[in-house]
Amino acid sequence: MPRTDALLNTPALVSPFNPEAITDEDRRILIVDDEEPVRTLFAACLGERYLCATAANAEEALVRLAAETYALVLSDISMPGLSGVELLRRIVARYPDTAVIIISGIDRTQRVLDAIRLGAFDYLIKPCELDVLELSVERALERRALLRNARRYKQDLERRNAELAWRKAELERLQAQIIHSEKMASLGQLAAGIAHELNNPAGFIYGNMEILAECAAGLERLLSYYARAPMPSAVAAEVERIKGEIDYEHALADLRDIVNDCREGAERIRDVVQNLRTFSRLDEADFKKIDLHEGIDSTVRLLSRYYTAGGVTLRREYGQLPLVDCYAGQLNQVWMNLLVNAAQAVGGAGEVLIKTKLAGDTVVVCVSDTGCGIAAENLKKIFDPFFTTKPVGEGTGLGLSISYGIIERHGGTISVESIQGQGTTFTIKLPVSARPRAEAAGTQREFSIVTAPVSGALHRT
Repeated sequence: MPRTDALLNTPALVSPFNPEAITDEDRRILIVDDEEPVRTLFAACLGERYLCATAANAEEALVRLAAETYALVLSDISMPGLSGVELLRRIVARYPDTAVIIISGIDRTQRVLDAIRLGAFDYLIKPCELDVLELSVERALERRALLRNARRYKQDLERRNAELAWRKAELERLQAQIIHSEKMASLGQLAAGIAHELNNPAGFIYGNMEILAECAAGLERLLSYYARAPMPSAVAAEVERIKGEIDYEHALADLRDIVNDCREGAERIRDVVQNLRTFSRLDEADFKKIDLHEGIDSTVRLLSRYYTAGGVTLRREYGQLPLVDCYAGQLNQVWMNLLVNAAQAVGGAGEVLIKTKLAGDTVVVCVSDTGCGIAAENLKKIFDPFFTTKPVGEGTGLGLSISYGIIERHGGTISVESIQGQGTTFTIKLPVSARPRAEAAGTQREFSIVTAPVSGALHRT
């Protein structure tokens, strides 16, 4: 068994001459020389330890190299056709894992230096001793093995660094979600208290407005009767004087308007509380079947300040959807993030489309806008935590990241298509029948409340 490095958890360097540790490729040598006796001698000398092949010239050597991999090439310099130097250049360019040893009868220092600079491992002078040849071959193959191992370790290190970088980014995303979850848990308790406290006074104000309207109508009826009844002239004069002082006719009209306005205001408070409860699902913390359209509509009502003013047109194309297994509060937060982003992308004028359909056992929800779009270089980073194209202070860069996590924990997918200057479409696919995941179940309360429409503190990209 080869030794294993404990730090890198990769095989340690081994001698390339251990027959059990190397492959046939690592033992394959090509001998190139135009003299047949030289080729035969070298092959006989090295054949006991290596797999030797021969070639009579550089052209034949290149054909053999293209057909199979050689660990080492022994080449003469002076040959018919291509020289050994030209063969060396081509081997270095095309087969960088193949070592080259030049064997030549030319004993010139400059020729040796040129060969080494071009990439040759060694330069032997003919006639060379066979022991020297074997030692040079052994050293060349050992150096080749060391270089290949170093390159493999470098690639493994780069891969591990990339994995560490990914894990770091994932850790940052999880930390951001934990921080966000803690904030949402606190905001959830606050919203629950506000909803409860508002619901009670709103209820009796709304109920009292009905009674007040009836009482005001009765008093008006009584006063009308008194106005028609015969009275002494002195009393009638005093009545007319008081009517003039209090502007009687206008006071009656104002009273009716005040009662109607108060009743309408109480109705709006009641509706806001109901929408907040529907959106946050305070009473539905379980994984259960939900009508997605109901959640989307409640979210839209909470975002009325985006879709009832200005030139933003909201269009809905709802298909026939079955009830979907989910945590409704978490999905409502997704609709919140997407619809806020869409309204802000459209700006002063444009259209936002919500389209739903059923595809087999999957529900598809598309949120499209005709806004500014997303630059192509930003599309691959759009779901990264803290990434935002908004100015500093206007976006946390968490909205889409958290939405991605919510959809993923529901067993679904979220994707984006965008053309800069034309608009953006987010497509969400959710299984109709899904099972709750442990991480989703543990964070339902944390993600269930969003008070953005009340406080204006939106978590968005």
